[in-house]
Amino acid sequence: MTIVKASKISPLDPAATEPFYRQIYDRFRSAIASGLLNPGDRVPSVRALTKELGLARGTIDVAYSLLAAEGYIEARGQAGTIVAPGLKPGTPVALPIPLAKSSATATSFRPDSILPFQMGLPALDAFPRKIWARLGARCVRAMQPTDMVHPSVFGLPALRAQIAAYLGLSRGINCSPSQIFVTSGYRHTIELIAHALLKAGDRVWLENPGYPPTQEILGHMKIEPVAVPVDREGIIVSDGVRLAPRARAAVVTPAHQSPLSVSLSLPRRLALLDWAARNSAWIIEDDYDGEYRYVSRPLPALKSLDRDGRVLYSGTFSKVLLPSLRLAYLVVPESQVERFEQITESLSAGCPVLTQTIVTAFISEGHFARHIQRMRKLYAERRQSSVAGLEGVLGKHLRIDLQPGGMHLILRLPGRRSDRQLVARMREQGLYAEALTDWKTGSAGASALLVSFTNIGSQRAAENLGKQILRLI
Repeated sequence: MTIVKASKISPLDPAATEPFYRQIYDRFRSAIASGLLNPGDRVPSVRALTKELGLARGTIDVAYSLLAAEGYIEARGQAGTIVAPGLKPGTPVALPIPLAKSSATATSFRPDSILPFQMGLPALDAFPRKIWARLGARCVRAMQPTDMVHPSVFGLPALRAQIAAYLGLSRGINCSPSQIFVTSGYRHTIELIAHALLKAGDRVWLENPGYPPTQEILGHMKIEPVAVPVDREGIIVSDGVRLAPRARAAVVTPAHQSPLSVSLSLPRRLALLDWAARNSAWIIEDDYDGEYRYVSRPLPALKSLDRDGRVLYSGTFSKVLLPSLRLAYLVVPESQVERFEQITESLSAGCPVLTQTIVTAFISEGHFARHIQRMRKLYAERRQSSVAGLEGVLGKHLRIDLQPGGMHLILRLPGRRSDRQLVARMREQGLYAEALTDWKTGSAGASALLVSFTNIGSQRAAENLGKQILRLI
């Protein structure tokens, strides 16, 4: 068997309009068609190609996934990946599959791609796939007829119990399984809350800047968002009271403000809880990545301070496990359980039982807690190496904010440079970023790029990516 080196493939073109993963894909196909790569030849491993090209592992994964899906290469486990033995020399190259614009250029939250710096993705290369596969196979073998009927719209009872136990230990939240409702994601969670507790015409505080889909969802339901400024201590409660004292709810990200990653200070937490209690308002706590704090232990959830039953806690498995699970959860005050059961029975179809069963086993056997601990350590390392690599290349052109936690970096642009224009150019080159001004309401303010470090494997990879950004500035 011949082992093919990456050097046999023509070099990538940083100035090309096609993203790098597409260039890699095209070069391998052309090499197979021309006979440069023969059936049975071993191709470089993802890790080796990542190191040699200085790209993110996710970029190589996408290219190899496309090649495998079309039958050009086959994965042989420990034996590596080879050119498919069934191919004949000179196999004609199929016409390239047109890429949907949403994969590389749209600002959708979130695109179905794996691009360098892509927000909203955990470290895909570090997910314990073997453990997951073993648990999945076991759960499938154990399926009974009762597991094949319509799922409970509230969530699998065993999973609700595991979530309740986990939240009590890790987030300081004392709740019963009946208070937990399993949803298909954050959007589903917000829709469920809005249907249960809000009505058209209600006003709701939203952080400014803040997560854009929240405003979009509420807008579709004729609920009026009130943009409340954020500073170094989180949402400015006094401004919220001034702008809309009788608002029906507030949506906040206390652990790591989305997107600025600052933590809501204790005085602000207490002031927010006091406002909600006095006005019979609701606080929706979006704890999307509260586990990932690098300067100290994770902060307790705002819900843990709630003595008046005004906080609804939104959690997700997207950031700590995989977005493709489409699994999240909501903890409601005990007084609202019956109301949420009524709304859920009317509006929800439930989440797949098999997925919930695998997640339940993953938590109950201790894999979940260990995975979070490993990811917290890995993310601290990747954040440090990404900052070092980017600052070494871009230090004269931008400033990197370092906050106590989170899964992304904020790259501050000087002067009046447009973050939206730079993001558009990056997307054209197969790099991902989000413009801070797209997260703001009203006056645009300072420009910045939002980039994730979770899938940047080394300082060298960050440096190479920084060089690509430098050419676009």
